[in-house]
Amino acid sequence: MTHWMRCVFPVGRLSLLIGVHHVICHPVTVMLAWRHLYGCWPSWREVICIVVHDWGYWSCTTIDGEDGKRHPELGAQIAGRLLGPEYRDLCLYHSRHYARASDRQPSRLCYADKLSIRYEPWWFYLARAWASGELAEYRMRNAQGGYLCRSAHYREWFTWVRGYLIDEGLKGRSPTTPKAGRLHGESITRKPSKPSTPSEVLSIIGDHR
Repeated sequence: MTHWMRCVFPVGRLSLLIGVHHVICHPVTVMLAWRHLYGCWPSWREVICIVVHDWGYWSCTTIDGEDGKRHPELGAQIAGRLLGPEYRDLCLYHSRHYARASDRQPSRLCYADKLSIRYEPWWFYLARAWASGELAEYRMRNAQGGYLCRSAHYREWFTWVRGYLIDEGLKGRSPTTPKAGRLHGESITRKPSKPSTPSEVLSIIGDHR
């Protein structure tokens, strides 16, 4: 992609238009994850937060870099003006980065956001990640952290990331929510060959998301 094209279509914008954070596909999977975690569909106010929470990626040149870490701000501002401070925080603290900085617990949206990958077919997720350019950034960060080399198969990478994000998302499950059965193919979860804690892994695959 030329410099001009990168200016017009930074990776964050492509992520929202055709990529992992697609403005329609991603909110749908987050709503499914919300229902799985909390035993009910989100309210209309929560749906607004789910829709806007990643809009801050629009001008970001990275997903997991310094500008990408600030992506929750726009959605939080929108939710705060429309719905009030409670929903501003729901958006802002879907980011662990912001939750830690403010000494707050991650919001319910954080866990649903993580678990949303449970509802992504591998081929659809990888196709969007490749088309937007996100996949190269994610895999580079994994390789730099010593978790999966860049020569690892795309599907191997997806299976590894998916397993960790599902584990992290399920930490937000309501105690009264009955456990649901596995989705097709969910019984196989690859772990990285290198021992690591979930927080270390998430710092490489996007802890702020």
